[in-house]
Amino acid sequence: MAGSRSSSMRGGRSRRAMSDINVVPYIDVMLVLLVIFMVTAPLVAPSIVNLPTVGGAAPQQQTPPVIVNIRADGKMSVKYKDDSGAQQQEDMTKAGLNGFIADRAQSHPDQPVVIAAEKTVKYEAVMNVMSELKAQGVKRVGLLVKSQ
Repeated sequence: MAGSRSSSMRGGRSRRAMSDINVVPYIDVMLVLLVIFMVTAPLVAPSIVNLPTVGGAAPQQQTPPVIVNIRADGKMSVKYKDDSGAQQQEDMTKAGLNGFIADRAQSHPDQPVVIAAEKTVKYEAVMNVMSELKAQGVKRVGLLVKSQ
């Protein structure tokens, strides 16, 4: 009897370790979570931020920009408002523009400058004017565009 017991342990069916994973329970859990999130997502309202208000704040006074117009023939003009608030326009050359911007930067250091150029003006000409304005110490230089 003892011999038969040892032979049945050795010679009978051999047991092998299972090498595959049963993923069905994991899929079931994921599907339940998916259903829970699909049901609760429409119920969650987007958060609304209540911003503080200021009662007696005065709006900041912004100085109107100096507008440098570059035409297709290469001529430039400058539009600006003087200290009295009247609109002024002057035709200028590049040297005159440099002198004007230097004087204007001393009297109005935070005044922005906007460049307006026609469509046919070369990109290089606009960039040259912009770099000259930056070299003169103008802090804020922008480009004027027409909305479609």
